Amino acid sequence: MKRLTSNIYGIAALFLLLVLSSCKKDFLDRTPGVDLDEEKVFSDGALAEQYADNAYNFLIDEYARFNAHRGTTSQASDEAVSGNTDISVRTLNQGLFHDHYERGGASLNDIGDVWERAYGGIRITNTVLARMNTIPWSNATQTPASIEAQMRFIRAFLYFELIKRFGGVPIVDKPASIFDDVDIPRNTYQECVDFIISDLDKARELGIPEEYNASNYGRPTVGAVRALRSRVLLYAASPLNNPTNDKTKWKLAADAADSVISRNNYSLQPSYSDIMNVAQSPEYIMIKIRGPRAIDGFLLDFVMSPGSGGAQGSMNPTQNHVDMYEMKNGLPITDPNSGYDPQNPYKDRDPRLEYNILYNDASWQGRKMGMWSQGTGETRTYGADFRPNNIIYSATRYYCRKMWPEVYVRNTTQRALFNFIFFRYAEILLNYAEALNEASDNPDDRTLAIGKVNEIRARIDVNMPPLSENLNQDQLREAIRHERAIELAFEDHRWYDLIRWKIAKEVITKPMKGMDVVKNADGTFTYNVVTLPVNYQKKFEDHMYLYPIPRNEIFKSKGVLTQNPNW
Repeated sequence: MKRLTSNIYGIAALFLLLVLSSCKKDFLDRTPGVDLDEEKVFSDGALAEQYADNAYNFLIDEYARFNAHRGTTSQASDEAVSGNTDISVRTLNQGLFHDHYERGGASLNDIGDVWERAYGGIRITNTVLARMNTIPWSNATQTPASIEAQMRFIRAFLYFELIKRFGGVPIVDKPASIFDDVDIPRNTYQECVDFIISDLDKARELGIPEEYNASNYGRPTVGAVRALRSRVLLYAASPLNNPTNDKTKWKLAADAADSVISRNNYSLQPSYSDIMNVAQSPEYIMIKIRGPRAIDGFLLDFVMSPGSGGAQGSMNPTQNHVDMYEMKNGLPITDPNSGYDPQNPYKDRDPRLEYNILYNDASWQGRKMGMWSQGTGETRTYGADFRPNNIIYSATRYYCRKMWPEVYVRNTTQRALFNFIFFRYAEILLNYAEALNEASDNPDDRTLAIGKVNEIRARIDVNMPPLSENLNQDQLREAIRHERAIELAFEDHRWYDLIRWKIAKEVITKPMKGMDVVKNADGTFTYNVVTLPVNYQKKFEDHMYLYPIPRNEIFKSKGVLTQNPNW
């Protein structure tokens, strides 16, 4: 049966594709008018180029993924919980992703939204690729080869976003006509990986540029193609997708990461504290262009404390995450020799704790963050950033500094840069270290992997002690996983790392904890780690390592599109 309503294959009216742009910056601010039909668009190279640029708007380009303002992948993992306990948050914590998908709306979450937007973007890339040889490109600003390379990169990226969530998905590589059978079965995960790698190889063969001028900054370069290849092959080699631990897959992943490193085009930014807030960086491989923006929904209704003008600070880092930060001497806080003081818990910690987390008494915006309570009964008072049993304040008594540029203050019109980072160099170093450690039993390779991690730890404003050169494979594996949790905190990696390592059930079902802070009469504080109420605890079962495919897609396919097991 042929249907045009499928989210995957249906041919959307051209005007719908042309007005979906949500970011009007530079090369994206050139959308053809909606009054043009398809033949007019593709009979003009400049209009066709603008049509192709619309594919960028379908990339995953913001950090609030599960629900636009109430939840993120950070809150699905052990990084954070949501202080807001509305239905979407509760269903996520309980692992009822289908319920969240249906109640929260397909456009607002990491399941339905990603499925729809990915295949929507793939439709655009397929349309452009199918017409490449018939479009008169003479008045386009880019070469046809560059445009084709970008379409292949975007298609590859969107397919990766699908398979990292759903496993194998249907591969659609050309536009569907009204005469095509649009109900096709899922391809295997490996078939999808091979298709993605083929697109990336073709993009590189087409001569995708090494760099762009300022007005085109944000398009994929050779480095971005190689970085995506690195991430794709790392996921393909990981336990979830490589249950037999095929070492050749790890070797491919190591080689892919090394192909970025060996080009010597990138380096670590000296400062970690503003890693998301600079216009350009030697560490950025590809970012979403973000001009200085005012306090908007993401910041106001998601990250900022109400004490600084936020509507509700619903992204609350957990004590579980905070406890992962080592002492400055490189020892975990659980080591009796670390020097950790539970009553001065933030002293002498890995500096990235201060850069990622806002905790009680931290200096911020010319004041001290107040997460404390004092007194009892009717005389009880509270710091500016905490109220008990109040969903607009932090449930853990932590806020996420990394997502909250300091210039954003109550009752101001201040603007600041806050980028979405697709790829940065630190991730590539960690990809390489992990893959090399798993691929090889050679001690020299392990030393090389350790060295890449130590480069990150030696960043100027981090300056953490190097890892020991005597780590065995298991110890280095744990060290790399730990370093990813700290270095890439809140950047949309942790949840998917736990999934691909297949340790999510072990980690996420541990009790989620926060900090209780009491202000004493002399102005000092008493700190006690507490287990959060049941609403903040999380459930994870074995079938949750893959997302459920949206039910409406299953129903429309009449059984051709099979659901993931136990959903």
